[in-house]
Amino acid sequence: MTSVGEHEPVRRFETVNLYREGAAATIELNRPERMNAWSNGLSRDLLDALRGVAADDGVRAVLLTGAGKAFCSGADLKEGADEAVAGKLDTAWVLKQWYHPIVTTIRRMEKPVVTAVNGPAAGAGLSLALAGDLVVAAASAYFVLAFVGIGLVPDGGASLFVPARVGFTRAAEMALLGDRVPAAKAVEWGLINFAWPDAEFAEQADALVRRLAEGPTRSYAGTKRELNNWLYDRMDTHLELEAEIQGQLAKSADFVEGVSAFLRKDRPNFSGA
Repeated sequence: MTSVGEHEPVRRFETVNLYREGAAATIELNRPERMNAWSNGLSRDLLDALRGVAADDGVRAVLLTGAGKAFCSGADLKEGADEAVAGKLDTAWVLKQWYHPIVTTIRRMEKPVVTAVNGPAAGAGLSLALAGDLVVAAASAYFVLAFVGIGLVPDGGASLFVPARVGFTRAAEMALLGDRVPAAKAVEWGLINFAWPDAEFAEQADALVRRLAEGPTRSYAGTKRELNNWLYDRMDTHLELEAEIQGQLAKSADFVEGVSAFLRKDRPNFSGA
């Protein structure tokens, strides 16, 4: 967790806090009791906060982090549990309504975004982390494409952002096996930029965003445009594909079993159907 907790936010949303220090803004996901799981309410607040800092010329760099012990544990499965186990959860709508606008706002914001991963980044939480320009982590943090554990596929841009950073081989390993990637290994793989000891994490992350806030903002914006054009020029089309596949899988027997097993805290028994 960064040192934002030492200051009062300039704006409190229901599930997000917004802090300012000069030209640097920090957005803090604030559902620590749910490991900052991605609910519709958090989506609404986060998108509002992101659009606000993107439009604010006084903000020249943005840091995104989580309150408590996690960065973001992924989608809040308890929120739509009844619909999920009934095979009626409209995952495609959720992705198009909330997840896609959030990650595209981060990618297209004309200022650098640092995601400071203070704890687990799982599922859609990993997607959110990797949408940033620079990704840093506490040494105790880890990353996991947890979708396979409930019979789904990577979404929220994960199937775009992960292979762009680590290549097909490691992306396939993360997606198909769903194993945790500790922060140190994430640096080694090139999934993230830096991993710092937990005791230094807050200070180092704050120093990085301040450095960017004092830098050549238009240069950073131009660099983002270049990288987006080379790596993510088909981002909108690819996000649509993610939503289409996820919408199909949300009606599968394996997804129902995956969510049911999660709720009963048991191992899923997948049938392949």
